[in-house]
Amino acid sequence: MAGTLFVVATPIGNLEDMTFRAVRILAEADLIAAEDTRHSKILLAKYNINTPLTSYHKFNIKAKTAYLIDLLKQGKNLAVVSDSGMPGISDPGYQVIRESVAQGIKVEIIPGPSAVITALVGSGLPTDEFTFVGFLPKKPGKRRKKLASLMGEDRTIVIYESPFRIIKTLDEIIKIDNNRRVAVCRELTKKFEEIIRGKGGEVLDKLKGRTVRGEIVLVISGQDTQRERDS
Repeated sequence: MAGTLFVVATPIGNLEDMTFRAVRILAEADLIAAEDTRHSKILLAKYNINTPLTSYHKFNIKAKTAYLIDLLKQGKNLAVVSDSGMPGISDPGYQVIRESVAQGIKVEIIPGPSAVITALVGSGLPTDEFTFVGFLPKKPGKRRKKLASLMGEDRTIVIYESPFRIIKTLDEIIKIDNNRRVAVCRELTKKFEEIIRGKGGEVLDKLKGRTVRGEIVLVISGQDTQRERDS
């Protein structure tokens, strides 16, 4: 009888955000597939979890997926974790989930922290409908094209952004619509958590001259929301 694949959400910053269920599942699993085993060891040590770890990241994903599926078929119960948040959301996890489903292996999701939802709720922008796009393309031309397309959305837009590119991205938003409201959500749940809200230009002015650090989620109002504010 095949084992179960547990997809376990882990804290996005504050280690106290682990759920009781996540701690139990990680402790009971036969093996934990982690995006970065060094990073995961810190979390496991805090909760005295001694389950063996194996790496599962974008550079070994094809071979490791096959390895993990083979273990599941042998009856092993496996947990998959990313460095933070829910595996599969701009992080490794989708491939082994997809293959487990295809093979008829039970997949159980252990919910928990999510940078997407935390930023969306904290932005002060509408939450009833939103679109999440992960990271924008790195090449400037493709980035501008993607961003221009997104700015036509009526729904709230959520993007993961690098601290090295946030100024440039805000500048692009202002060029498309200088009245669009945004929220730059930085270091969520961590010691230096910060959410800067306002029109794109206002937020850009607050960030200019600063060395921006940490993980960032950018939330942008949909065009319908902006029209409602301006009417």
